[in-house]
Amino acid sequence: MNNTLKKIWNITSTVLVVLIVLCAVFLMGSRMMGYHVYTVLSGSMEPEYMVGDLLYVKHVDSRDFSDIKDKAELEKAKQEKIDKILSLIEDGSLKVKDPITFMLNETTVATHRIVEIDTENYKFITQGDANETTEEVHFLNLVGEVSFSIPKLGYVSDFIQNPPGMYITIAIGAVLILAVFLPDMIGKKKKEEEDPELVAVQSEVKAANEENERLKAEIERLKAETAHYSTGELAQLRAEMESKKSE
Repeated sequence: MNNTLKKIWNITSTVLVVLIVLCAVFLMGSRMMGYHVYTVLSGSMEPEYMVGDLLYVKHVDSRDFSDIKDKAELEKAKQEKIDKILSLIEDGSLKVKDPITFMLNETTVATHRIVEIDTENYKFITQGDANETTEEVHFLNLVGEVSFSIPKLGYVSDFIQNPPGMYITIAIGAVLILAVFLPDMIGKKKKEEEDPELVAVQSEVKAANEENERLKAEIERLKAETAHYSTGELAQLRAEMESKKSE
């Protein structure tokens, strides 16, 4: 029965660890492929994107212009982004009906659908699928195009990326990892302790080490006892010992 429970627990804990790893890959690993994730917070794009869905957005330009202090360099960076967007529009990568994510203001990110493109004034005219009004978006405020979404994963993303959910997730992950590996480690140690051959070998090694220490101590004692003898006296002692051996 214990073995059955152990197998069930191992399978369960392994599945949970795999789920956590997959979740981390979907949330964090996507950045390695150029995607940034955003949680849908309003119903402006329903039913295409529901509140709580997680959007994967391919960034057009991930540079932070606020970090650029030199005016000439800033203008150059802005023009490079505009040129890149114009190029994407020209080759059809950005077009009417595409959902895009953009900075609505300094702190708010929104996602609407392109209904018109004004290349002369560098603006997108956008509209949420559930909205009646449109929104003008300057090219410089474009974050990127929505590539795909995962329903309701946004709730998980918000929970594990912000305290206290972040700390709870880390703690759960640590406990699960221990739960997967600790039983095997304890079982292995117990098995080693119960193996009679291993116990006998360990006893022999311990006895040999103790004998070595005893011999070292005896040698040091003899050295101390003979340290005050002169060379002639040591020779005489050696001769007497040899003579006793001959008798």
